[in-house]
Parts: sequence; structure tokens; C-alpha cells
Amino acid sequence: MLYLTLVLCFILTVLITPLIKKLAFLIGATDRPNQRKVHQSIMPRLGGLAIFVSFLTGVFLLQPENHSSPAILLGCFIIVTTGLLDDLFELSAKYKLIGQLLAALSVVFLGDLEVVFINLPFGGQVQFGLLSIPFTLFWIVGITNAINLIDGLDGLAAGVSSIALITISGIALIQGNLYVVAVGLIVLTSTLGFLIYNFHPAKIFMGDTGALFLGYIISVLSLLGFKNITFISFVIPVIILGVPISDTVFAILRRVIQKKPLSAPDKSHLHHCLLRIGYSHRQTVLLIYAMAAFFGLVAVIYSQAKVGGAIFLIAIVIFFIEILAERIGLVGKNYRPVLNIVETLRTSFAKGRS
Repeated sequence: MLYLTLVLCFILTVLITPLIKKLAFLIGATDRPNQRKVHQSIMPRLGGLAIFVSFLTGVFLLQPENHSSPAILLGCFIIVTTGLLDDLFELSAKYKLIGQLLAALSVVFLGDLEVVFINLPFGGQVQFGLLSIPFTLFWIVGITNAINLIDGLDGLAAGVSSIALITISGIALIQGNLYVVAVGLIVLTSTLGFLIYNFHPAKIFMGDTGALFLGYIISVLSLLGFKNITFISFVIPVIILGVPISDTVFAILRRVIQKKPLSAPDKSHLHHCLLRIGYSHRQTVLLIYAMAAFFGLVAVIYSQAKVGGAIFLIAIVIFFIEILAERIGLVGKNYRPVLNIVETLRTSFAKGRS
């Protein structure tokens, strides 16, 4: 039944996406080019609706069981409605945040989904106490926005989300969490069907309808799969989502350094930087796919590693992210703390040898 449902979700997305495209033009849900956009023509941006319809169909047919499932679905409707309104009317950041918070709150209070504690690797626990709900809300809203922020090139958000869903579903299968496996694969196949139309050159964008939905469901699935376990294990979803999370963190750092509002748009995200240094549109997307796959592979290895190896692995990943950010100017041309240290050491070593 699972395989048949997954095939149906893929085919359904393929079939209804052209209809959603026509609907987007009909109701004015289009994206017009400007100085921040890469595309040069008016594009329909309601594609996420096709993903959501296929997802609902898959859930209805398969009916995966979890006590939080009704609340998760309610949150899905809230977040998709928020994205749909934004695609139609371009909501302000305040109203989009309200929609995201309402979706997150529905899961926390109606679905009883919150991170209460984390077991430390060497014994003991970190009890979140009163911070449990704020921490959970921060995670859901943060990941939702992180996926939304990388939705800047054809196929980018859909591809990165698909890789994250593959990894989350794979690790959940290892851990025996069949609900996360089922829902993750339903979202995955629905997204892959849309990617046929969204990969460069895109015929339709997923818009906030899709980006917010994917960010929301990925954040919730990662919590369902990894909550209330060891601190080392809790880092797994952070690694899986390494591309959108690191891009968001550096975007915040960039705005703080440049003394700009956190909500201020710019053209210095990961994909912008790669385009700026000479990669083509397609090459940039494929390169970021490779990065996302790398993080996914690291997450799988990390999930099977012992404490010492896990800590060493995360240190290597952090170093890699920092070097990449400095190389491509993700924070700014003058932000090179680690590279400057390396250059100083190299110069000192060269003088010592001479």
C-alpha cells in the first residue's frame, strides 16, 4: 500500500501542477522580476499547492497513525493558507510570522509536541522547563523560514527539501519510527513530482505556499524523529538541514555586522554568492544539492557514531561551513577570520623556513 500511495502522489503532482499553473495566472498569483530576483519574466508561484494536494491525498489513503497527526494536519492547513495569501497579496513579514506561529502553536498545544528534555552524552539531562515551548516554537518557525530563504533559484528549495526528507526518513526507518517514514516519503514523492516543472528552467515556482509548507513539515518531522533523546542525537536534524540553517545564520550575522534590520532583503545568500563568483544557474543549484547530500551523509554517519567520533565529526562540519562562507563572501568580502589566521600561519611558516 505504501509503494502504491507514493507512486500515486508523484503522478498526481505531475498531473495537477499544469492546472495549478493556469490557476496562478488566472488569480494573479505571479512573481514579477525585480533587482533581487534572478528570473527575467513573470512566473506563476502557486506550485506548492500541487505538493500540498498530493500530500493530503497520500495521508488520506495511507492514514499513518500518530497522536499528533490531527494537530500536524491543522498546522499544515494554517501554514499553507498563510503561504497562499502571501502568494496572492504579498503579506508583510509580521502577518507571515503570525501564521507560522499559529501553525507551530497548533502542534505544540493540540498535538503535545515539544522538546521537554535532552539527555547529555556523559549522563544527566538538560530540562527545558518553561523554555520547552519557546524552544519548540523557535525550532519550527526557524526551520520554516530557513527553507523559505533558500527558495531563490529554480528547483533549489524543492531539491534541498527532498534531500532532507530522504535523510530524515532513512534515519527514522533505522530507528523504527514508521509514522515519520510514511509522512516523510509522502511529502518527498509529492515534491519530486513538482520538481519536474520547477528545475531550471522552471515553468512554475512553489511560492510561499510550498516553501512554508515544506519548511513546516520538515521541522515537525525532525522533532518527531529526534525529540527527547541524547544531545548528540538531537544535533542530527541540525546537520540534515545544514544548508538552510547555515545560510540563515550567516544572513543574520551579515545583517548584524552591516547594521541592517533582520528582515531586510538582500542578494548575498548562498545561491547569490555562487552565482556572483561565476557558476551558472544550473551549476549553482546542483552544487547546493551536493552540499545538502553531503550534510545528509554526515548525519547518517553521525547517527551511528560514538560520542567522541560524533563530536569530532561536528567540529569538522563547522570548520567546513566557516571556510566555505569566508571563501564565497557569505557574510561579506572582509569577513575572513579563519582564512586570515591560516594565511598568517602560512606566512610565518614560510618565513621560518627561509
